[in-house]
Amino acid sequence: MTKGNEPPRVFNPDDYLQTEEGRLYTDERNAAAWERIYSELEELFRDSTADTRFFVVLGVQGGGKTSWIRKHSGSLGSSAICLDAALPARRHRARALSLAQRFSVYSVAVWINVTLERALKQNAKRAPDEVVPEFAIRSVFGLIEAPTLEEGFREIIEVTEL
Repeated sequence: MTKGNEPPRVFNPDDYLQTEEGRLYTDERNAAAWERIYSELEELFRDSTADTRFFVVLGVQGGGKTSWIRKHSGSLGSSAICLDAALPARRHRARALSLAQRFSVYSVAVWINVTLERALKQNAKRAPDEVVPEFAIRSVFGLIEAPTLEEGFREIIEVTEL
């Protein structure tokens, strides 16, 4: 749990894919990254307080999720936990939300809702080892389902401009 003016704890599967040579993606490494994230989230949620807020920052790759977290980290609260990942459809968010609900953690969807064109443009500005293939961005964009309160969020923030 963060204290005082510390930034929120942020979980991004890409961070678990970093090597000395840069980001290395394989299906196996990605699956292992997610298992570590879920394990660490469960541990944090178990120790959570009534002030804990779980921000699921979702949207297409290149849309600005990480930028939103950086911009707002000082105002999210000292007990904030952020999940920074595409999570385009309800089924992709279900496991994290189920964990949060199990420990009665207040969950907030931050939906970075940008155009495909903006995401592709922003993605092209990334470091070479962080560029997401265009076909993957287009695929995720096609899967996006707006987050809903029914899936377990207590609050939804839609961001269309960063």
